[in-house]
Amino acid sequence: MKKEILLIGGSSGIGFKIAEKLSATHNVTIASRNPGKLGELDVKHLEFDVQKDELAKLDLPEKLDGLVYCPGSINLKPFKMLRLDDFKQEMDLNFFGLIKVVQAAMPKLRNAENASIIFFSTVAVKVGMPFHTSVAAAKGAIEGFAKSLAAEYAPGIRVNVIAPSLTNTPLAEKLLNNDKKKEKMKDRHPLKRIGEASDIANLAQFLLSDDSSWITGQVMGIDGGLSTLNLS
Repeated sequence: MKKEILLIGGSSGIGFKIAEKLSATHNVTIASRNPGKLGELDVKHLEFDVQKDELAKLDLPEKLDGLVYCPGSINLKPFKMLRLDDFKQEMDLNFFGLIKVVQAAMPKLRNAENASIIFFSTVAVKVGMPFHTSVAAAKGAIEGFAKSLAAEYAPGIRVNVIAPSLTNTPLAEKLLNNDKKKEKMKDRHPLKRIGEASDIANLAQFLLSDDSSWITGQVMGIDGGLSTLNLS
């Protein structure tokens, strides 16, 4: 039987690749600001801005088997150049928007027998990296929230976090816009390549499936070995 999956922000990058993988076997609803390339897929698109709109006003199924929160940012600046408003903006998109969505979706998730929620973090929460203070702070909040939420709603709802390293998506375009930058980023990773959206989508697909029914409260790194291996 097809599952009902809701993606918040799935019209490009990793979200689009997840939608692409799921659309053949599940009923997928994408709530995002614009449809992007979603016309190529058998999915339902609803116009939605997580920072302005209310999820409860959308025409959603009464039962949700899966929820994926995709919105995020890469705001890399020296700490001395960041203002308090920069941190607030990161938290608003990455964390407070997520909270609003989860609170609104929870009744529909509880209508499913074994719902799965997926959030996104970053390798920079586990591995301290310069210029990542604002995004690592926001994503770190997600990791702590997810573990507590997983404990509170077990066994009926599973909650997991995917923590990628740099991935080749439109969001990372400025970091990968020439061959020299790409080679430098590849060399930082033990597996000597940067991530592709399909790498992350494969893990998301697994976590939404019944094959992961004994996995909850986890932060799963998918980072080419960057967070755990030192080859120097």
